This record gives sequence, structure tokens and C-alpha cells, in this order.
Amino acid sequence: DHKSNGLKDTNQQTFYAAETGIKEAKRYMLAESNLTVGNTPKVKFCKPGLFPSLGSAKAINDHVESKNLDELINASTDETKRLENYSYEYFITYTPDSNGQTSTPTTKTVSGTSGGDISESSSYKSGTTGTATYFTIYSCGCDASKNQCQTGNIVTALESYVSKVN
Repeated sequence: DHKSNGLKDTNQQTFYAAETGIKEAKRYMLAESNLTVGNTPKVKFCKPGLFPSLGSAKAINDHVESKNLDELINASTDETKRLENYSYEYFITYTPDSNGQTSTPTTKTVSGTSGGDISESSSYKSGTTGTATYFTIYSCGCDASKNQCQTGNIVTALESYVSKVN
């Protein structure tokens, strides 16, 4: 029973790490004014094959980020030791087309939003129009540090669809 509880805790922590990656990816997207298609992402453990909808991944700005949770969260010494054993890695692509390709952006003219918005759904205000570009964030959490995660570790893969209005 203790082993089962420990495994559940590990799975929850890797999920939390992957969610943290999504949050950090959104922060990155807000800070960048130019988001363009790049090359195949150079990832350590968040492999494109973990995502069934993804055929050929092309990372936006060739950006991949990997961090241990202790690099982001200030905690007590014991908790810091625990957090350094969990990590995330993410990359961002244009939202894949029906064939899983990510080289071409999907865009849509939207009413009533102002620039710089990263959202999972549209919010409308009167008076303006813009072009929304659709992106997908692929994030993985691991039960090892970013440099130690490999085959055999628990990896939780999450994806999030977002739009950015230009």
C-alpha cells in the first residue's frame, strides 16, 4: 500500500512538473514578439513521439526549455532536495494540421481582442480586430532531474492549445 501511495505521489509530481512547463511556455510566448517556425526540437526527454497528434515537429524559434522544479520554487532545504528530482521540458509548435505537420501557422481574424493575449479561449471586447495565430505547447514532467531523465523514468506528457493575437 505504501508503494502504491508513493507511485501516486510521483505521478502527481510529474503532472505538476509538466503543468509548470506549460505555464513557463506561456510566459515565454508573452515575452517574445517574433514567434517563427524553426527546426526539429532538440529535446532530452519530451520526445515528439509521446504526442500522437504530432507528425513532424518544428519548434517555434528553435526554443526548448528544461528546468528542475527547484530552479523555480523557493522552499525549505528538505523540499528543495525533493524538487531537484523533478523536472520539465517543453517546446512550442504551430498547432498541427490534420497530417500532424507544424510548418505552417493556422490563423484566424478575431474581433475584439487586443495584442499580446495568450489564451485557451477567446475573450471579446468591442472595437478592435486582430489575427490570432494558433500554437501548441508540448510539455513533459519527469521524476528525475533535467540532466538525468531517460528511458525508465516516469514521464507525464501534456499538450495545451493556445492562441496569440497579433
